[in-house]
Amino acid sequence: MSALSAQADIVVIGYNDAPHVADAVRSALAQGPGVREVIAVDDCSSDGSTEVLAALTADEPRLRVVRRATNSGGCGTPRNEGLARSTAPYVMFLDSDDLLPPGALDALLNAAREHDAEVAAGLCVRRELPDGRETPWQPRLYERPALVEDPEDLPRLAQDTLCVNKLYRTAFLRAQGIRFPEGRFVYEDFVFGARVLAARPRVALISDLVYVWQVRRTAERPSLSLDRSDVANWQARIEAHRQAVSTFEEAGQPGLVRAARATFLERGLRMYLRELPQRGEEYRRQWWRLSRAYLAGFAAGDFAAAPGPGRIAGRVVLASAAPRDLERLRDLVSRPSRLLPPYAEDEEGRPVWARDLPGVGLGPLLRRPVRVLPVTVDAALRPHAPGGVLRLRVHDLYGRLARARPTGVQAEFTHRSSRRSVQRRTAALTPGPRPGTWTADLRVNLADLETGSWDLWLLLGFADGTTRRTTARAVASRGLLRRTALPSRRHGFVLVQPYATHSGSLALRVAPGLRGAAVVVRRRLARLVGAR
Repeated sequence: MSALSAQADIVVIGYNDAPHVADAVRSALAQGPGVREVIAVDDCSSDGSTEVLAALTADEPRLRVVRRATNSGGCGTPRNEGLARSTAPYVMFLDSDDLLPPGALDALLNAAREHDAEVAAGLCVRRELPDGRETPWQPRLYERPALVEDPEDLPRLAQDTLCVNKLYRTAFLRAQGIRFPEGRFVYEDFVFGARVLAARPRVALISDLVYVWQVRRTAERPSLSLDRSDVANWQARIEAHRQAVSTFEEAGQPGLVRAARATFLERGLRMYLRELPQRGEEYRRQWWRLSRAYLAGFAAGDFAAAPGPGRIAGRVVLASAAPRDLERLRDLVSRPSRLLPPYAEDEEGRPVWARDLPGVGLGPLLRRPVRVLPVTVDAALRPHAPGGVLRLRVHDLYGRLARARPTGVQAEFTHRSSRRSVQRRTAALTPGPRPGTWTADLRVNLADLETGSWDLWLLLGFADGTTRRTTARAVASRGLLRRTALPSRRHGFVLVQPYATHSGSLALRVAPGLRGAAVVVRRRLARLVGAR
């Protein structure tokens, strides 16, 4: 029998997730002999999850189902119940709509036992469904195996706020009294993770993929953390972060405090600011007030520890009594970052966010290498022009681009589902009609694109061989984002819809066929009739 036999329990929690919970449980059971039990905690589901789990227990003695009599409203209580029932030396957690990849548990167990570590952690990927795109979560932390004797030795550990890509020594959690917040507590991972790190465990890091976090943005019932339509979600995130920071402060871990606050600026603030222009006026007002109140407690060093976009955005919010510059802030905190004009200076000629905010300097952004500068490129797509024309305008940044001497630009369209890139078009950049700008026109054949959504990516070239990969800001003037029907050799007709993404970047939707063109014609006729 393997030395890893029956060493870990896997706690799977779920609520009204009958379509997915069986896959999650099976992925846990498939981890092999290292699993002592899979403890499935059903948080009082009413959608058939109970029957799904009961059917699985008929053939699997390692599966134990715990059904709660009332719904807790959150993730912490069912995880605590599963933890309380664990009898194995180690325990890990799995959500009902996620998966454990093959070999994940063995990789974590091997690391924990080899290093006598209370915690072992590995790589997680975010899988966007239904298109299947995967993005590594905190990849720098898991680039190579490492043993961290004390979390204060590697404050970056505070950046990984997930609890599910980790294996914990059960006796360690119980001896330290570490549990999740109970009830409806959003972002319970923040607090649990801080309690774990504050207890100063030995942490073994591995580069293996150990967790697949599946994000279903089109789900009828989004997860608690993804449901950001109400400002209460932001308030809950702030409260969870505040408790995590307080835990580090009480444990005498200033490095983790600083890392947690820098992460708040770099991740949380940026994510919500990207969405702020879409929100209503009352949401914006409340969000701004909550953010300013919380950021007032940050030290200068906390801001300095954050990368440029999050740092500057935080300072703009803190310095302004009311919401302002929302589109400009959205572009600044997007990925890749863009700094929109106007490019203001203070009385001494130093670059600043705005003349009326001279205390918000742009030095951290402008000192970056050209390959990561927040360059702004405006894009106007004219599908109806012969062959299609993409018109680009590049804006200088306080002379940084002029000194680097832009020479050319390459444009490519990337299919959002398949990630296939096509139509790489290159053109020279020439000085534009306005000082501090360069322009280029590229011919594109939009009718040949396959159906689906396409993102536009640009590669700017400079005289010394440096390049900057970025997106383009959609220009919506004079109907340039209107849907257009184009003749196609493959489909007869295709409908091309240029649009601005949530971050303001230019993208395309392509739909085939005469039927789609007829829909557009009918809608246009209806608008004309209505106008009369």
